Amino acid sequence: MSKHEEAAALAAEKLKVIREGELYRIKLVHSKALVGQALHPDALFHGAVDHAVGLARARMGGLLQPGGVSGLNVKSLLPYARSLMPYALTVGSFIARRRLIKPLVVLAVVAGAGAAWMMRRRRAEQE
Repeated sequence: MSKHEEAAALAAEKLKVIREGELYRIKLVHSKALVGQALHPDALFHGAVDHAVGLARARMGGLLQPGGVSGLNVKSLLPYARSLMPYALTVGSFIARRRLIKPLVVLAVVAGAGAAWMMRRRRAEQE
């Protein structure tokens, strides 16, 4: 090989290495963007709900099929859950900060018992 051919081969190899480095940097930036997008609260919530629905479908079979039990479609409830999530987090953090978890559980049990009593009473009146 002549000096000119060696210089041309070296220049071609150099350009190849530079292009590989550019491609690597582009892939790295793209991967960082994907990870950043995946860590957004909406994406995390959506992934968790998809995972939970998938597990529920695997466990309970046809009960949670689209339009399943009494026409309840879990996926149709996602936009409402996302819009209410900031309020739920605010209320939850307030309850946790004030240490109101036990009184809230007691209140929920009492409300459940009251609702059960009312349903039993209505059923007895209808019969």
